[in-house]
Amino acid sequence: MSGLWDEVEAERHVGELALRVYSSHLLGRDPSLVLHGGGNTSLKLREMDVLGDEHEILYVKGSGWDLATIEAAGFAPVRMDHLLRLASVPALSDAQMVSELATHVTRVGAPAPSVEAILHALLPHRYVDHTHADALLALTNTADGAARVAEVYGRDVVVIPYVMPGFDLARLCAREFPRQAHAGTLGMVLLNHGIFSFGATARESYERMISLVQRAEDYLARVGARRRSSSAITPAATTRGEIARLRCELSAAAGHPLLLSIHSDERFVAFAQRPDIAMLSQQGPATPDHVIRTKRLPLLGRDVAAYVTDYRRYFERQSARADRPLKMLDPAPRVVLDPAFGLGCAGRSVRDTAIVRDIYAHTLEVIEAATELGGFQALPESDLFDVEYWELEQAKLGRGPAPRLYAGEVALVTGAASGIGRACVDSLLARGAAVIALDTNPAVTTEFARPDVLGVVCDVTDPLARAAALDAGVFAFGGLDLLVLNAGVFPGGTRIESLADAAWRGAMSVNVDANLALLRDCHPLLRLAARGGRVVVIGSKNVPAPGPGAAAYSASKAALTQLARVAALEWGGDGIRVNILHPNAVFDTGLWSEEVLAARARQYGISVEQYRTNNVLKVEVRSRDVAELAAEMCGPLFDKVTGAQLPVDGGNDRVI
Repeated sequence: MSGLWDEVEAERHVGELALRVYSSHLLGRDPSLVLHGGGNTSLKLREMDVLGDEHEILYVKGSGWDLATIEAAGFAPVRMDHLLRLASVPALSDAQMVSELATHVTRVGAPAPSVEAILHALLPHRYVDHTHADALLALTNTADGAARVAEVYGRDVVVIPYVMPGFDLARLCAREFPRQAHAGTLGMVLLNHGIFSFGATARESYERMISLVQRAEDYLARVGARRRSSSAITPAATTRGEIARLRCELSAAAGHPLLLSIHSDERFVAFAQRPDIAMLSQQGPATPDHVIRTKRLPLLGRDVAAYVTDYRRYFERQSARADRPLKMLDPAPRVVLDPAFGLGCAGRSVRDTAIVRDIYAHTLEVIEAATELGGFQALPESDLFDVEYWELEQAKLGRGPAPRLYAGEVALVTGAASGIGRACVDSLLARGAAVIALDTNPAVTTEFARPDVLGVVCDVTDPLARAAALDAGVFAFGGLDLLVLNAGVFPGGTRIESLADAAWRGAMSVNVDANLALLRDCHPLLRLAARGGRVVVIGSKNVPAPGPGAAAYSASKAALTQLARVAALEWGGDGIRVNILHPNAVFDTGLWSEEVLAARARQYGISVEQYRTNNVLKVEVRSRDVAELAAEMCGPLFDKVTGAQLPVDGGNDRVI
């Protein structure tokens, strides 16, 4: 492990709090030290209040902040004198502790102080760093973890047995740290939890952390504990239908839709194929800090029902000893290990699944290293339960913002790179969906630049391209809930007597045949949607009111509308709703070039500007107007609507 401290860069950070921010970023930049909000840092400063009184203040990382991105405002300033007095209280619930911390913060609007604030206050050093280093966890997640720590560090660190973070841990450290520490103490190890370093400066504390972790890594390398699983055996291919079925069962267990991302890197497949995987994976996480994100255990294989039964028994077994009523969390696993595909990660959002993936990637590193040391051994079930059902976590249930409308759901939009399709992607994202965006335009792969959109270059008339796109989408997000059929072509203004066969067939191929194929291909996925599949077909005003010169377009959209009506009839029993929107004169789409717009205006004998608002309401209809209604048609307001046709045209006298 190499330190990242750069003195030139450090000099740009003026003041001790700024240096605290800088060194926190260095720690947060290394995922082998901290992951997604894990770890902690603090600084003790003397400050004068408005009355001229001087106080010692602990600046400790605030709740919800990540070391990789924390700013000065992310540190909560807490009065040291109160923290030290709290440490002497014989007993204090964590809820009481949090209240005490909140009432002694010195800045209005500061984040809630870390639950480890008292522990940081007790350590007699200005700067304190705390990480969950993989190498340290590999040492301590073994039967002889304390002996391994002693072998690596001797008396250079204070060693504290595992106690759940909070007031009890602070009290234990208050007793043990003075007893074990000496002038040369460099850090503190919390068994099965993490490691602390400290110093008089930000640089000293940071570099001590790097040095201490490097000693653990050197030890693992020296004893051969850095070996990895052997190469994976190529399994039989897993189909998108199998993944969608698994996601359906996970969502049913959770009681709400979940995304499921599949990671078939050789590393994950080799781990899932280990002959001892049942023993290794079913002990618990590398650190209890991860149990909130990943659950107690991964699902091994695909028997979700058996996992849920086991989880309920675990809850009943452990909650019987609780001194307060507990509300059971949803029992669905968040990690799936399967020898056929490797690693599956479930969550309400793409961000959640990415966090699960990152955590488990480091978990298996710890598990394999600890196995080479003689055997991975996680904490007892009771300790994991206490973290998962911590009173502070239970207090969060039912609080905070409600999940967005389509959280955990997956949408597929065709013609997604521009116009109505692009607007539909934006509207669905705003409601929390993950989106598979298809278009022939290569820009679809870069247009959105966010992890909850999978842009795929796809000609929807090509069967192989359609299959590849659906496979990519299902393996990225787990299945399909919402389908917006938007891609279409407008052959241009041509009267029937001049209409070429190729133009006719081209319109039918894209506007009808490709959509039939997509409906057929997507049906097995839509029928597995947790809340029922929903389809929105983008038709046209030309269906009820065709215009001259648009025979191919009008006929193809009419055929598509009839196809959608039949789908609504046939798929209602599968819980799939199919509805149609008929927009008109949406000029910010790819169909409406300046030439087409001018030609259509000439056919009606009006100016281009008059043509733009040529409707009853005299308004211009934009892509976003259509997209917002399309997104809403997939929601609860339309739960009991299928086979409907709605105009989005500002009112057309021929349609009305």
